[in-house]
Amino acid sequence: MMFNRIKNYLDIEDAPYQVINHLTAFTAQETAAVTHTPGKEFAKTVIIRSHDELIMLVLPACYKLDFKLLRKAIRKGDIRLAQEEEFKNIFPDCAVGAMPPFGNIYGLDVYVEEELTKDDNIAFNGGSHDEVIKMPYREFERIVKPRVCHISY
Repeated sequence: MMFNRIKNYLDIEDAPYQVINHLTAFTAQETAAVTHTPGKEFAKTVIIRSHDELIMLVLPACYKLDFKLLRKAIRKGDIRLAQEEEFKNIFPDCAVGAMPPFGNIYGLDVYVEEELTKDDNIAFNGGSHDEVIKMPYREFERIVKPRVCHISY
């Protein structure tokens, strides 16, 4: 079952969404495949650390983070992938690796790869490894207010 924090947030924001239950999958590409979602439409979350700050990145499942583009986009030089231990407590209601791209409700800045803005819909983990949320991208953008930039390939 989708975690209440996420569902409550979507309901309060009056955002249309659909929950898709699926066989357990652990990577974004696997989840996209089992839910029959194109890899460029399925969003994965990546947590990075810049000095003492954690930042959420949202990329298409089939894309790879480009640190050179990222440094240019967010104007921070000291960037690295965050370790699980550094962020798992920020998402107490989510399975590690299944965090939804709502960094805003967890106190994180959110940067989204501009490629995700080109599709009508976005799909992502709903906090577990067996549920996906699908919603119109414009609604996601309205409630999360991410910074859109080119950070992956």
